[in-house]
Amino acid sequence: MNSFDTLDLIEPLRRAVAQAGYESPTPIQAKAIPPLLEGRDVLGCAQTGTGKTAAFLLPILQRLASSPTQGKPKIRALVLTPTRELAAQIGDNFKEYAKFLPLRHRVIFGGVKQGAQVADLRRGIDVLVATPGRLLDLQGQGFIHLNNVEFFVLDEADRMLDMGFIHDIRRVLRLLPTERQNLLFSATMPEPIVQLASGFLSEPVRVEVDRQSTTVEAIEQRVMFVAKADKKRLLQALLKGDDSIESAIVFTRTKHGANRVVKELAKGGIEAAAIHGNKSQGARTRALAGFKEGRIRVLVATDIASRGIDVDGVSHVFNYDLPNISESYVHRIGRTGRAGRAGIAIAFCEPSESPYLRDIQRLIGRELDVVDDHPWHEPSAIPAVIPHRSERPPAKEGGRSRRSRRRPRGPRRRPN
Repeated sequence: MNSFDTLDLIEPLRRAVAQAGYESPTPIQAKAIPPLLEGRDVLGCAQTGTGKTAAFLLPILQRLASSPTQGKPKIRALVLTPTRELAAQIGDNFKEYAKFLPLRHRVIFGGVKQGAQVADLRRGIDVLVATPGRLLDLQGQGFIHLNNVEFFVLDEADRMLDMGFIHDIRRVLRLLPTERQNLLFSATMPEPIVQLASGFLSEPVRVEVDRQSTTVEAIEQRVMFVAKADKKRLLQALLKGDDSIESAIVFTRTKHGANRVVKELAKGGIEAAAIHGNKSQGARTRALAGFKEGRIRVLVATDIASRGIDVDGVSHVFNYDLPNISESYVHRIGRTGRAGRAGIAIAFCEPSESPYLRDIQRLIGRELDVVDDHPWHEPSAIPAVIPHRSERPPAKEGGRSRRSRRRPRGPRRRPN
């Protein structure tokens, strides 16, 4: 599908996406928009960076515009998201796509005073974008009524479950009208997501974007084996010595670790900002704005805080700490190489993280390219057994990286 004109979108939406610089729909948009316009429930398997927000917002906006309400708007569409940043990003997308439509929306989340949110709710809105906690809080106070909801979107469903929101989701579902159109989007489809979806989706159309084509194949993935104490030196050396690193997101496992990385980079004269759950909403918003505008070159994030980072043009992703959940690796590297563009993901692997690397390589079905021509190369971190692959791509010859096939002989260092 080559053009948005072929998706049967109304003129105000076509004009909005054209002004936003969209030339043609992404695969998830081409697959999801037609059934959504027909009123079908949709189960979408797509990660961040594939264009899934437009895939569900555009048809919802079109259907809302086709049957406007009389008088004060009521909440007719609810988008439930796991994090504040993701909710804010969806709100920004709404402004962009609905700029030529007489529709109103509001984003609500915790961590800020509720006064402004309540004031907008009282004036009336058509679309509500919310995180579960604040939604249920304001509903319990009588400020939110969901009895007019016609469209319900559960976004980033796998992250919702990871963050413990399953009971809140079920509470929200009980507040919604029986007759409504449902959409569920998730980057992965583990059994709990399948069970959840079967509980409220009615004969859904399943649309899926192959994860390997959007992440594994579109992104150059490297691993650098390094002792834990040398990670900070390696990161500084790469950021200072490689001009191709225009903007980078560095992932750490903990909030404290993110703060520590920012301080270490500052000592080396590299400006960076941290974004995690202990940061105030104002600090997180300022950090993200500075990163988007190019004033901050490096953003250091934890997994949960990263869910709302929807920034085009991120040249590199660094896994400073390898995640112990393999699927998190896919989410992380999806921040670069967005919508099919090239990107580079570099993982730092210390000896104690070797099992995580094995799990990641098993999940994505390939080995990461090993870069060993750096001063802190640590052979003892290389996994002893590499997962079997049915199709093994050839090793790079004469380049900076190679495929790891076995542990080099030599002294074994105890994990840190």
